[in-house]
Amino acid sequence: MDAGSFAIDINRFQSGQRSSLADHEAVEEPLEIRLGFSTPDGRAAKSISITMRTPGHDDELAAGFLYTEAIIKSAADIAAIEACGSPAPDSGNVNVVRVELQPDVEVDLGRLQRHFYTTSSCGVCGKASLDALRVTGNEALTSTAVFREQVLIGLPDKLRATQDTFEQTGGLHAAAAFDTDGSILASMEDVGRHNALDKVIGRLLIENRLPGDSMGTLVSGRASFELLQKTLVAGIPLLAAVSAPSSLAVQLAREFNMTLIGFLRGDQFNIYSGDERVCP
Repeated sequence: MDAGSFAIDINRFQSGQRSSLADHEAVEEPLEIRLGFSTPDGRAAKSISITMRTPGHDDELAAGFLYTEAIIKSAADIAAIEACGSPAPDSGNVNVVRVELQPDVEVDLGRLQRHFYTTSSCGVCGKASLDALRVTGNEALTSTAVFREQVLIGLPDKLRATQDTFEQTGGLHAAAAFDTDGSILASMEDVGRHNALDKVIGRLLIENRLPGDSMGTLVSGRASFELLQKTLVAGIPLLAAVSAPSSLAVQLAREFNMTLIGFLRGDQFNIYSGDERVCP
C-alpha cells in the first residue's frame, strides 16, 4: 500500500443486505512548508504554509506552491528541499518540508505575513482576486499553441489511467500537464485539487520546463479561479476541466488571454475563452 491510501474494515449495506469487507481510503494529513532564506542579520526560517494533502511528492508540492505564489521565480532559487521533523505516529509520514533558498534570493517579507493555511477542499482561503495578479506583474499570455479537438477529447481517459490511488480509493483529485500532441508530461493525485496542480507545476519547475507556453493543464474537477491563477503563473495557456468553471475563472481566462475548457467529457466540451487555440 502506498502512502496515499490505507486499508480499513467497513460494513456495506446493499440491496437489503449488510456485509463486512476491507476498503481503501485516501490519506489526508497536514504538510507544513518552511522556508529558509537570507536576511541582513543572517539566515532565517519561517513557516509559510500548512496544507491538508495526500502524502507523496511533497518536494514538488512545496516547489510548486512557492512558484505559483510568486515567492520564487525559478528552480534556480532553490538550494535544497528536505523533509524534516519526526514521522507521524499513525502513518510514519514526515509532514514537514523545508525549502532552503539560495543566499542571493530576496524574499518579500510582506508577502510572507499572509497566513497561508489551506484545506484540501477550498485551496488558499481568502485569496485576493484579479487585482493580486495585476499587482504581481502577470501579463496576458501570447502563446500561439494549438490543440486539436480529438486530442482534448482523449485526455480524460489518459489522466484516469495514471490515477493508481484513485482506483483504490475513489477519493482523490488529479491534475496533469500535456503537450499539443496529447502526451501526458506530468500527472499527480491529491485530496486537494490545488495541491495536485501544485505538484504538477512543481515537477515541471524542478525539471526546468517552465514557462509551459506549448502545454495545457487538465484537472479532474471544476475549474476554479485558483487553478487558473496557478496555470497562468506557470505560463501555460490552456486549462481544461471535466466539470464547470467558476465565473471568476472565466473572467481571469478572458483578461489574460488563456484558453479555458469545461465539461470535457465523452466527445464534447465547452470553450469559455481562447477558442483560437482549439482546432478541428
